[in-house]
Amino acid sequence: MTESRIIQILEELRPDIDPREEKHMIDEGVLDSFDIVSLVQDLNDEFDIDIDVDELVPDNFNTLEAMVELVDGKLE
Repeated sequence: MTESRIIQILEELRPDIDPREEKHMIDEGVLDSFDIVSLVQDLNDEFDIDIDVDELVPDNFNTLEAMVELVDGKLE
């Protein structure tokens, strides 16, 4: 369920990409800093979590799987 909600958020943020296919969203510049700020706010709001500044690293946002892991870890 977390994954499908994150996919929806990413598709609304960037309708020009398929988050299931992208494997290096940060490294390849698919998501820029403005996208990340919006994404973090959307994730915080949607899941009622707080993503900390020290968690704003490329490894947490490069792939859909990494984002799911980050959010699921916050929900535990």
